[in-house]
Amino acid sequence: MIRVAISGAGGKLATPIAEGVLASDDLELISLYNPNRAGSELHGMEVTGSADGIKADVMVETSNPDVVFENLAVWRASGLATVVGTSGFTPERLDLLRQAWGSDGPPVLVVPNFSIGAVLMMRYAAEAAGHFESVEIIERHHSTKPDAPSGTALATAMGIATGGGSSAQGSAELVEGARGADVEGVRVHAVRLPGLISQQEVALSNVGEVLSIEHLSTSYESFANGALTAVRKVRDLAPGVHLGLDAVL
Repeated sequence: MIRVAISGAGGKLATPIAEGVLASDDLELISLYNPNRAGSELHGMEVTGSADGIKADVMVETSNPDVVFENLAVWRASGLATVVGTSGFTPERLDLLRQAWGSDGPPVLVVPNFSIGAVLMMRYAAEAAGHFESVEIIERHHSTKPDAPSGTALATAMGIATGGGSSAQGSAELVEGARGADVEGVRVHAVRLPGLISQQEVALSNVGEVLSIEHLSTSYESFANGALTAVRKVRDLAPGVHLGLDAVL
């Protein structure tokens, strides 16, 4: 039985993960952490506001990007293998995490998107990118999402760049930002609308043809299966920082 703790309890991502843990036969939910909900009851358990003394085999970190590094420092010091679902890990933030976490402690797996379909979208986009003259990413999320671009879009752009893809240059911006954000040479456009959960399109183009690879999540439950896979396998990874659900698939 794998003992699981969840940081960011009560959040939109934490809730289906907790429900998935409770419904499984090989995982045990032993602790919920969220200082903003300390003392409340979720999933039949009292939420704690203290990060000290949490005893678990795996920590699932889903807190806000503003506090994630502070939390990760505690989990690292506690020797907890950690799965990170918090968004916003740019290449620069990943480098900071690698420096802070080191390579001699427990493994930490940063997962931009727990959806199996999203993982396949990112893989296919990276494989296709080198065969097209230009590629751009359009990601759409709910209007309350705290960061832009999404972690999925950032990871997709990094994979595309590694695969030899980039966006077309030119088209001077009459309004700053009209061409989107530049992530390692790949343009990313973030759309925020009420009612959405997660939708991303990767548009690849040559003269005379366009290939569109799109993924849509219609429920937060789509993230649960991938998250549980990460929880079950993160301890098998080598010490240090790992990126993407691919690492455990």
